[in-house]
Amino acid sequence: MSTKGRKVLPAFVILVTLGIGIMIGTVVSHGVRAAKTSPAAMDAKPLPAPSPAELSNSFAQVAGQLAPAVVNINTESTVRASRRRFHAPDDSPFGDFFDKFFDSPGAPQGDFRQQSLGSGVILSPSGYILTNYHVVSQSGEDKLVDKIIVYLSGDDATKHPAKVMGFDRETDLAIVKIAADQPLAAASLGDSDTMRVGDWVLAIGSPFGLDSTVTAGIVSAKGRDIEGGVEGQFKRFIQTDAAINPGNSGGPLVNLAGQVIGINTAIATQRGTYDGVGFAIPSNTARKVYNALITSGSVRRGAIGVQFYSANNPALLRSFGTDHGIVINVVEPGSPAERAGLKYGDVIVNVDGKPIRTADQLVSIVSETEIGKKLHMEYLRDGKRLTAEVEVGDRSKIVAEFENAPPSAQPAGAREEQSSGILGLSVKSLTHDQAQDLTDRLHLDKQQGVLVMNVQTSGFAADLGVHHGDIILSINHHPVNSAEDFDRLQSTFKSGTDVLLLIARGSGPHAYTTLFLADRLPAITATLGRGGCIPNPGVALAVTRCGKTPGHCHSERSEESRQL
Repeated sequence: MSTKGRKVLPAFVILVTLGIGIMIGTVVSHGVRAAKTSPAAMDAKPLPAPSPAELSNSFAQVAGQLAPAVVNINTESTVRASRRRFHAPDDSPFGDFFDKFFDSPGAPQGDFRQQSLGSGVILSPSGYILTNYHVVSQSGEDKLVDKIIVYLSGDDATKHPAKVMGFDRETDLAIVKIAADQPLAAASLGDSDTMRVGDWVLAIGSPFGLDSTVTAGIVSAKGRDIEGGVEGQFKRFIQTDAAINPGNSGGPLVNLAGQVIGINTAIATQRGTYDGVGFAIPSNTARKVYNALITSGSVRRGAIGVQFYSANNPALLRSFGTDHGIVINVVEPGSPAERAGLKYGDVIVNVDGKPIRTADQLVSIVSETEIGKKLHMEYLRDGKRLTAEVEVGDRSKIVAEFENAPPSAQPAGAREEQSSGILGLSVKSLTHDQAQDLTDRLHLDKQQGVLVMNVQTSGFAADLGVHHGDIILSINHHPVNSAEDFDRLQSTFKSGTDVLLLIARGSGPHAYTTLFLADRLPAITATLGRGGCIPNPGVALAVTRCGKTPGHCHSERSEESRQL
């Protein structure tokens, strides 16, 4: 090959390689452009960066809209102090201070002026304000304060004397009225049932007297029962983490549509101020109470005269052969329920065609039924489905019969104590006279019952709720006539067995209340609590009314009984 040929060959190779590279690049580039212009890609939209200003503007709009309708409520009362009568509530953190100060030899005597503060929300341009009952009632006493002064938003100079137009202790709500020279800014109540866990809310009020304070949070939970028992059966709270403090009580909890969906009422705290857990009465409850108070001056609720436990207890229902319903513990003598033929041990499974699955459901249906109207109830007795027409009575009159019962008294002189066994309690047989008295008062077919003498602290019976002095009438529907009967029935139990106890509990001299207690025996009853779990010593949680200063605190209860 000539010298000229040798020079041309490398150049040719380079040109060919370059051409091939350009061709490959053209093919790849075309593929990429095709991918970019495919139909799927054309449907996609760029993701915008979130704008913190949008949420901030929403908060500002709602605050500006609602703040003029929120008021500061100041109250004043004259309290007569004496060494023996003036003291803090039993569960108040200030108890030792007050007791030592006022019970000392040099303790002051005479009248003292007691002041407190809270919030409220105007619901009518004519000056009707919704707040909490505990805001306008004297601390530690069930009576109204002597004087109420209302300050409108943005005007802390003008005092507006207020008058209580009505209140409802059951829901801790009250209405006060001020004279209005001109129409006032008023808020509207929204539908609390539509609120979802996670929805944004604002709390507006006067914490520590700082009027028109706005805090933000979310709905943390719904339907919270923070009081339990008879005292709290008409209160199912919205839980929020919006900051609520003393002075917020009676103020509104508001959604981002500018509607009041709750009335701020209490906080759960271990230090007396905000701990991230606040509670508001739902607006749907507040609306019913408000309408009743402005039309009739009071809230009337229905009742039929029965007692039952609110907790859902599958073991209890299984023992009666059903998967739903409410087991009656007590039927008040002379009540609508007794007149209709209901007895303790009956299981109400259906009311007016609606299956009853929770205690709250039964309470809601009966309490909201017009007094004098009849409810069609289906119930189980001895495995048979029966029906009754029960006329609804006035709850205030029926419950008064329960509450008038004197302190309980327990039988004495029982005999033949037995060992604790797997249930974790010891019993004695009743004397003949005691058994006969019990039979007559509870209208039993024959004498039965044993007296509980001792309950092991961490045993199954203690977890179940059995008390010293209770009388066990039956176990798993088998009558217990003596300590020997009790021992025999107890010996048949094994781990995993459902246990149903029918208990008679003293409610006054020679008066008894019956109740059913049931659960499943855990695997190791000697060391484990109910359900086979190591008992949790727990942490004391105080629920503080957030309208008074200092706050009135109380611990949550263990039993959840209902009266209806």
